[in-house]
Amino acid sequence: MALDRMDSLKRTHYCANLSTEDIGKEVVVCGWTQRQRDLGGLIFIDLRDRTGIIQLAFDDNTDKEIFEKAFTVRSEFVLMAQGKVRRRSSVNKDIPTGEIEIEVTTLKILGKAETPPFDISDDTKANEELRLKYRYLDLRRSKLQKNIMTRHRIAKLTRDYFDENGFLEIETPTLIKSTPEGARDYLVPSRIHHGSFYALPQSPQLYKQLLMLSGFDRYVQLARCYRDEDLRADRQPEFTQIDVEMSFVTMEDIFEVAEGYMKRLFGEILGVELTLPLKRLKFNDAMEQYGSDKPDIRFDMNLIDLSDTVKDCGFSVFADTVKNGGTVRAICAKGGASVYTRKEIDKLTEEAKGMGAKGLAFIRYAEETPTCAFSKFLSEDEFKAILDKTGCVQGDVVFIIADKKRLALSVLGNLRLTVAKRLDIIPNTFAPLWITEFPFFEYNEDTGNWDAMHHPFTSPLDECIPYLESEPDKVYAKAYDLVMNGIELSSGSIRITDPELQTQMFKALGLSEEEAHEKFGFLTDAFRFGAPPHGGLAIGLDRICMLLTDSDSLRDVVAFPKVSNSSELMSGAPAAVDETQLRDLAISVINKE
Repeated sequence: MALDRMDSLKRTHYCANLSTEDIGKEVVVCGWTQRQRDLGGLIFIDLRDRTGIIQLAFDDNTDKEIFEKAFTVRSEFVLMAQGKVRRRSSVNKDIPTGEIEIEVTTLKILGKAETPPFDISDDTKANEELRLKYRYLDLRRSKLQKNIMTRHRIAKLTRDYFDENGFLEIETPTLIKSTPEGARDYLVPSRIHHGSFYALPQSPQLYKQLLMLSGFDRYVQLARCYRDEDLRADRQPEFTQIDVEMSFVTMEDIFEVAEGYMKRLFGEILGVELTLPLKRLKFNDAMEQYGSDKPDIRFDMNLIDLSDTVKDCGFSVFADTVKNGGTVRAICAKGGASVYTRKEIDKLTEEAKGMGAKGLAFIRYAEETPTCAFSKFLSEDEFKAILDKTGCVQGDVVFIIADKKRLALSVLGNLRLTVAKRLDIIPNTFAPLWITEFPFFEYNEDTGNWDAMHHPFTSPLDECIPYLESEPDKVYAKAYDLVMNGIELSSGSIRITDPELQTQMFKALGLSEEEAHEKFGFLTDAFRFGAPPHGGLAIGLDRICMLLTDSDSLRDVVAFPKVSNSSELMSGAPAAVDETQLRDLAISVINKE
């Protein structure tokens, strides 16, 4: 059946932009039918567009043909309606337009719709897999539309802020040479150069440094980046980062620009005033206090070092761990005894084991006498010393990990978050901070090598340069992360510009001169022609959007996201291609069983 034509009508207002000030005005609105209610001689249609809902009214005064047409309307029909704004007889306080409605004089059905596979509302019960399969329907939901519109505002504010501060937005290539950056590259075969591949950029790192050498001393780009790695709630295989680089600056200059951006962002988007300068914490201190290099500092429950307290105690698990170079760490969940029953503690223990811990010791101080399985191995003074050190009093629970330091800190840091969420003690505030002085190297137990924790162009602290090749564990970097509420929002560093130091760094990472030149020669060659001191950072736009919209997943702020296996359920990507395409690329597919 042919659909009604729009004729000469033109939309005059978005649905939710109407208000009581428009009463008496003739308006034209367009949108989708949220629902239709037939009350006999009275029909109401809730019309929805990206701004919200307006009620369309059809009654005894409505033209009979228009009334009959309204009777045929079903959910998700696309409509155009003309009429006069009037005051509603009964106010709906749940929507901004709840005091008004449109007395419809012209109704056009622009598109009919089948019954959708799920209810298109913010409280839909449909599972995420179904919603992602029909993502174009899921995106009609108010919450997701608001998220996408907020993302637009954030992107515009970003461009405005950096433009006002002298930055130039410059695009860098998306078909580049594959270079090691930590994650796997997505590779693109070349039709012209058989057997050769482009890579999609994990970041524009090398190009933005070359722009500094080219004299564009303030660069910014909302850059699309790609990483072939396992996904989680705050990670997608393709993402957008606010990429920033500056010449003739120190770390303090970069912090000043980034903090100014964050202050403006939170002020204009949320009306939240961030206090500057932001707090700073060195990497080692963050790990010691919170067991994480992206700590959530909105609540207490810091990690407690019990190693000295228990190194000579009668419980061999603790004492032997310390003697063998390990550590014993604890957290005290204040008031946790009422929530953490033995059953709950068993679940937490399984979580700890899943992260590599051998077990989870605990003290549950619910009654007058604490419950503790290992207390029988301790003297009264030794047990009291643990209670005193952890600040444990009646009503509290203490959780203890004894293991290698790196593992103990990491596991306890994760348990700290789990316990805080379970106790509901995390305030709904924003607590940003800088993490500084990261270790330059991290030991790879699988290969026996020292890898760069950031990228190999990060500058070490000046005082650490003598240890580059002899004692890599003593080398710290001019690197920094911007963290908020347990989420890493940004990472950056001051770059190496001295060709000799860069060569020394490649050598420390186990790269021969030939390998380094093969992978990075076009950048290191450029350093020979006058490199300004420079540094920068990359801010995750998707994560910023997730935080500012109070979303649980990046999938809620990305229009067409991937799922955990990196596929897109709606389009079916990735998918096989035909033999002709493969033949043009001189590629054959090997089926791996």
